[in-house]
Amino acid sequence: SITGNKGNQDVYIKQSYRKDNGKTSSRIYKKLGKYNTLLEQFSGNEKELMDWAKKEAEKETLAYNQQKEKVSLSLSPLARIPLDEERVFNIGYLFLQKICSELRIDNICRNIRNHHKFSYDFHAILTDLIYTRILAPSSKLSSYKYCHSLLEPPKYSLQDLYRALSVLAEESDFIQEELYKNSNFIHPRNSRILYYDCTNYYFEIEAEDGIKKYGKSKEHRPNPIITMGLFMDADGIPLAFDIFPGNQNEQLTLKPIEKKVIKDFNCSEFIFCSDAGLGGKSNRFLNSFGNRSYVITYSLKKMKKEERELALLPTQFKVPGSNKLIDLRTLDESDPKVYNTIYYKEYPLVTGDMDETVIITYSPKYKAYQSKIRNAQIDRAKKMIQSSDKTRKGKGSNDPARFIQRTSVTEDGEIAQKNIYQLDEAKILEESMYDGFYAVVTNLEGDIREIININKQRWEIEENFRIMKSEFEARPVFVRREDR
Repeated sequence: SITGNKGNQDVYIKQSYRKDNGKTSSRIYKKLGKYNTLLEQFSGNEKELMDWAKKEAEKETLAYNQQKEKVSLSLSPLARIPLDEERVFNIGYLFLQKICSELRIDNICRNIRNHHKFSYDFHAILTDLIYTRILAPSSKLSSYKYCHSLLEPPKYSLQDLYRALSVLAEESDFIQEELYKNSNFIHPRNSRILYYDCTNYYFEIEAEDGIKKYGKSKEHRPNPIITMGLFMDADGIPLAFDIFPGNQNEQLTLKPIEKKVIKDFNCSEFIFCSDAGLGGKSNRFLNSFGNRSYVITYSLKKMKKEERELALLPTQFKVPGSNKLIDLRTLDESDPKVYNTIYYKEYPLVTGDMDETVIITYSPKYKAYQSKIRNAQIDRAKKMIQSSDKTRKGKGSNDPARFIQRTSVTEDGEIAQKNIYQLDEAKILEESMYDGFYAVVTNLEGDIREIININKQRWEIEENFRIMKSEFEARPVFVRREDR
């Protein structure tokens, strides 16, 4: 059809359709062009123009009907699928395959193969291990079996897979280095701030073996463990890791990994961030040179008495961006603006030849969160007192049993005939003193808001460990050979 005012007309293909109320109507399906422009192409012959337009409409109608055409499949209910013949395959790995391709893992494997003597397909084994760890995490044997359900099943043997683990362990540093470089092609890495933390993984064995040592397990397990140190970039993406004996002091794990990051990853200028357990003086000193600085959690509970009293003193606080001094006792924490504001104060800390700054922050919102968590733990402790579980000693800072006090003597100092269990009110009061407060130590000179935000993101490295241990089921570790 031709629509529009004379001199400004358009040629359209229209489509008939039925409305919801059952009545028929028409709508524009496709615009063929301006009438005057098309008329010039046909030397002013309107009949030829309309004949051409009708043919175009016929083509569009045919294409439209083909899209709506029903496809019939023939099915023979008597036909049998041959025994042991696979007809259903998992294809979810194809999405991961694209990412592996963008990370150029094939090039990494090709470089590794050039200085190793093996005949199996190392690239296929590595990528299959990646797919199964994400899609169906399990032991290497179970992973190998799962891979046979993929659209492209393995052409290598189970023994080849185990042999490849030794190569993976040997080339771990090279693979990490190359993945970091290649990942920049997908998403530019933000290495301005690097976060570091440690965790451990246990083995279901009864005796120490190699680097599998008895140590302080994060899960309070009695099994031998190994320690993993992990660097993470400012976007929450893992950067580099290494494995250490389970009984090694975590403070000592930082230096070898950081040297590797500086040398092999070409990351020499960054802000280092970690928790207090990994931010000892030697590690802070390490990050005081070469355009590096640090922001490290500073334990309020482990401060000397005089310093702790200064830190918790409610005066001399400020709001970032303002020099007005605030007394925390005057705050109306029911005011949403006050509730969501972070207050801070700072003071110098001189230890030996290091000039540092301690920043104390106070958040009414964080205070309410800590109080809520503790009140729930107190309720659980009350229930434990009424049960046989009251004799259990609290093992950690989140164990409600830490609030249960046992009294075994009378007020006269005589030995009691039975133990008395009650809430430890002094312990509860002591913990509530720290509600809302947080501290960091830094040698960074800059906007206080930036320093606060740097430390706030530290939770993401804990999230990395949580994902590895839960979604990726990285514990317990089944492969026990140190070279694998």
